Amino acid sequence: MENRLAKGRVFIVGAGPGDPKLLTLRAYELIMNADVVIFDRLVSKAILDLIPSTVNKVCKQETQQEINELMISEAEAGKQVVRLKGGDPLFFARSIDELRALRDINIDFEIVPGITSAFAAPAYAGVPLTDRKYASSVTIVTGHEATSKRSKIKWSQFANVETLVILMGVEAFPKIARELISAGADRSTSVVAIERGTTKKQKTILCTLGEALEGEIYKKIKSPSVIVVGKVAAFAKELDWYHLNSLYVSPLLQGTSAIEEKD
Repeated sequence: MENRLAKGRVFIVGAGPGDPKLLTLRAYELIMNADVVIFDRLVSKAILDLIPSTVNKVCKQETQQEINELMISEAEAGKQVVRLKGGDPLFFARSIDELRALRDINIDFEIVPGITSAFAAPAYAGVPLTDRKYASSVTIVTGHEATSKRSKIKWSQFANVETLVILMGVEAFPKIARELISAGADRSTSVVAIERGTTKKQKTILCTLGEALEGEIYKKIKSPSVIVVGKVAAFAKELDWYHLNSLYVSPLLQGTSAIEEKD
């Protein structure tokens, strides 16, 4: 890493999906040389264990305003501050408030992209989000507010997309499945859910949208998980490579290739 600056600086860093080996070289370099690392709950323990004991580690438990103030105070004290976020720091990570707070008082910052779980978890389950025969487009959406009356997401608009990737949607997925089916999605559409993708605790479930609607099958999986809806999800049965023994395939999708059965 370059020589430390006399003036403090903040690095908004993506920690990736959980596997430390998927950290970028820049991210690794920065956390190893930081004075302070402020991390969120999605950063895996394996990554936190890499951080030297001399570095002050702070878990994000405060309000966003308090986090902003902490970053600013540490940077103004001449510290090199790493704000470590799971996945990519600008992808469903609420970084804009932090960046504006730093910009408004002229604190230097750098953004370091990370690998988002939206791509990494399906890859570790053998699921290509696009395929020249089955899907030429991908839609990624957060399911975090799906059960909230304040949610602005209209799930009906996603009923016919080729590949739908849902983050933070496990608890709400039976409701999401119901709305997708009501809007015209086929009950037999393949769905794959990957829990704690890329980590040693990865768990994968392959089922149909109709089964997900019933909800019972989703008692087998917990957050944080990535859900993929679409024909490409069925590839998990054939190509899951990371933790084959953790793959659960529902009875409706057992037998020959689910892709071939449906086409």
